[in-house]
Amino acid sequence: MDERRIIPLWPDAVAPYTGFSGGQAQPSVKEFAVDGAKSAMVICPGGGYHVKVDHEKDNIAAIFTAAGIASYILDYRVRPCHPETPLADALRAIRLVRSMGYEKVGIIGFSAGGHLCCSAATLYTAGDPDAADPLERLSSRPDAFVSAYAVVSFTSFRHQGSLENLLGDKRDDAALLNRFSAELNVTRDTPPGFIWHSRNDEIVPVENSLLLAMALSVKGVPYELHIFPGGCHGAGVASPDPRAEAWSGLCTAWLSGLGF
Repeated sequence: MDERRIIPLWPDAVAPYTGFSGGQAQPSVKEFAVDGAKSAMVICPGGGYHVKVDHEKDNIAAIFTAAGIASYILDYRVRPCHPETPLADALRAIRLVRSMGYEKVGIIGFSAGGHLCCSAATLYTAGDPDAADPLERLSSRPDAFVSAYAVVSFTSFRHQGSLENLLGDKRDDAALLNRFSAELNVTRDTPPGFIWHSRNDEIVPVENSLLLAMALSVKGVPYELHIFPGGCHGAGVASPDPRAEAWSGLCTAWLSGLGF
């Protein structure tokens, strides 16, 4: 039986954009602590903004804990919800984990969870020093982000299912389409990124990752990009092409170089 600690994001306050999808509890993180860890990663599993798939949860946390990095799996709210709801959960999770005293906090996401990760990396907010809630006084800017076969854009090469699940009846709202296209929101203050994708991904086109890398490059943001020749969408740790499985070692080495 898994007895790892589940930490609600808003234990003593009302979560913004209230209203949960069917059967979903209070948004939370599942803790994978590491003794002496100075850094942590928030993990956003994919699932098209309508579920959160299991194979992008505990086994991903195991990669980071083996490297001495604590991990926190984010149980974010999904359809039906306000378009800003998952992002609010991700930014709150970064603040919560940061409040635990880690020197660095990063975020990783897969597929639609990768879209959430990229949104957090480009739409983070500074802390409000006057906030009554002490967590809201902390910055939600991650120190690094990892984009794994991510849905990056809602304007080009987009994954229609993720778009429709997140935006609902606002799926044609131009302002929201731009807001949730990470390549359009990269700035010089965007944190460093690690990006990986399979060239032959038939669900989320590889161009999503190429657009993100180009945007980071134009703004002078450090990044590492890996496009593997084989593999499949949603592979997580195990890929039908063993070359794509190299992503995890490359990623933890990259994080180590950033001081994680």
